Amino acid sequence: MPRSRSPVPSLTAAGDAALSSLPGVGPRVAEKLAARGLLTVQDLWLHLPLRYEDRTRLTPIARLQGGVPAQVQGTVEAVERGFRYRPLLRVAISDESQAALVLRFFHFRAAQVAQFAPGTRILAYGTPKPGQHGWEIVHPSYRVLGADGEADLGDALDPVYPPVEGIGPAGLRKLIGQALDRLPDSASLELLPAAWLQRQNLPSLREALLTMHRPPLHSDPALLVAGKHPAQQRLAIEELLAHQLSLRRQRIALQRHRAPALDGRGRLVRQLLESLPFRLTGAQRRVFAQIRQDLARPSPMLRLVQGDVGSGKTVVAALAAMLAVEQGRQAALAAPTELLAEQHLNNLRGWLEPLGVRIAWLAGKVTGRARAQVLAQVASG
Repeated sequence: MPRSRSPVPSLTAAGDAALSSLPGVGPRVAEKLAARGLLTVQDLWLHLPLRYEDRTRLTPIARLQGGVPAQVQGTVEAVERGFRYRPLLRVAISDESQAALVLRFFHFRAAQVAQFAPGTRILAYGTPKPGQHGWEIVHPSYRVLGADGEADLGDALDPVYPPVEGIGPAGLRKLIGQALDRLPDSASLELLPAAWLQRQNLPSLREALLTMHRPPLHSDPALLVAGKHPAQQRLAIEELLAHQLSLRRQRIALQRHRAPALDGRGRLVRQLLESLPFRLTGAQRRVFAQIRQDLARPSPMLRLVQGDVGSGKTVVAALAAMLAVEQGRQAALAAPTELLAEQHLNNLRGWLEPLGVRIAWLAGKVTGRARAQVLAQVASG
């Protein structure tokens, strides 16, 4: 998807660089990356793997387990092409354990068929499952080995990234590798004190990013898959910190705007409280006091009141509205559905009309002359 994200404070100037600054990223590739929400080098730093594959070791075919991803090395024994229901390619390989494995392909090219000549050495990775003639792997990733027939195994877990349409996994890994090469030193990246990180047994941000993208061989795949690795915990803290900094930045920007200070005596508030057939709870009184304090400032209020159904949010909104009405202003209460809006209308009429507060009702079904009349009343104050 591209995902909608909160503004993230830039990690560094290096992270702000456009992806077009990376080798091999022209306009077409940049467009594909942008469709996935990847615009800057920092976005690739934070495009974290979905999972990891262990291609650092070989598993004898005789020791394969169903549903457990594994890497095998073997010799092509037979190749069979079929067209039952749809094109099918079966490649039988065996290894020194004297066991056989079938590699099954439903989508393939003629050039691939030519690669699987009997006697060819193959390195394949995938998830085995029981087939008609023993173990089989459907659409494994594979490569043909060189003249010596021996695989050069990696020394780290392989990351598997969320896909980017139009860019293959190998191409995406290459781009992320180029972006990681631009990671600055820890001092340039860190917002958190080194002493605090040490007390929490957490890596630096640089170390966490490198571990996530290039996990060393000694990394525990189970911890990574479960999301409990210290590197993942460090990045989670960074995300929370970035979110809080973004909210703080928005609040500071909002405070630069001007708004009327609603700091009246609260005559209508007192009258409403006295007329209610119930007493406010401690939580309602506390929340309204915070809202009242916000509205008394000469800058816009930005506040979310959260509570369960029936917890009394509507009466808190009505009290806040009275602060505006007492100052000769208007207040609007919007609802997501017409049914809920009618419920609010009935409550507000019962509470406010006895105080002399006029209430206008506007909904989708209010049309024509009636709608024009309501809008005129609102416009006239």
